[in-house]
Amino acid sequence: MTRFLTEVKSTIIELIGNGIATLPGLLLAIFILILTRFLAGFVNNIVRKVASTTLRNRSLQVLMTQSSFVLTWIVGILMACVIAFPGLALGDIIALLGLSSVAFGFAFQDIFKNFLAGILLLLQEPFALGDQIIVADFEGTVETIALRSTQIRTYRGEMVVIPNSVVFTSPVQVLTERPQRRTDLEIGVDYNTPLPEAVQTLFEAVVQVEGVLDQPKPEVDVVSFGDSSINLVVRYWTAPKIADVRRTRSRVMIALKQACDRAEISIPYPIRSLYFFDQEQFNDHQQQPLQDQPATRNGRDS
Repeated sequence: MTRFLTEVKSTIIELIGNGIATLPGLLLAIFILILTRFLAGFVNNIVRKVASTTLRNRSLQVLMTQSSFVLTWIVGILMACVIAFPGLALGDIIALLGLSSVAFGFAFQDIFKNFLAGILLLLQEPFALGDQIIVADFEGTVETIALRSTQIRTYRGEMVVIPNSVVFTSPVQVLTERPQRRTDLEIGVDYNTPLPEAVQTLFEAVVQVEGVLDQPKPEVDVVSFGDSSINLVVRYWTAPKIADVRRTRSRVMIALKQACDRAEISIPYPIRSLYFFDQEQFNDHQQQPLQDQPATRNGRDS
């Protein structure tokens, strides 16, 4: 019993001694992590300034800035591990990371997938910061393309954070990729309206509207015969931003209505014709009275 207590005592003393011996290394490792936090911010600002002056591509600027931030943290963590555990060499850490890569891959596959998709989005640049896009039932302005997610601001001011894997694998409609954007506006005229006059009237009205571009020129096409009107489509081009499209559309609708009123072109309501008749005049489906039927005897006329 005395031997057992002696061994326990010596083990405790040895652990305490090892703890005291490793305490300076642990404190130095904590200091390195704190220093890494400030150093990562400093490197981030330096790389951002250098990238903004040397690169014209904003997406590449974001990629370099975020990559430098992550790389600084990786170097700081590795240095802290080596100092905190002197017996652990850098090669051992790399080997440990290699052995645990499969487990990390399964545990953080969504994070790695979004990270890789973010890098590909920044390199390929299907859209840029400030573009207005439609993706995964959301529409808005791209504010941030991070390594994990893409943030868009909807037209109502709401922030939507979409994982980069969803953005990368989903169809993305970029509304502001070109300097102009077309709007198709339907309008119906009365069947008694001379169509050449209607087309000319609508064309002269739309070309004078503020916000409608001269090139490409607006077009007015007759597209179909409706139930109560002949349908035309006014096609015109505006600046691609949704604010310009919406405001110009309102001005075009007002101008078309005023032009039709001046030219006495009727924009008809849906019309239905109702016919009323006496149902008793159409009684052929009813059985005739017996006195109106011819008399018969044994299948012969009497």
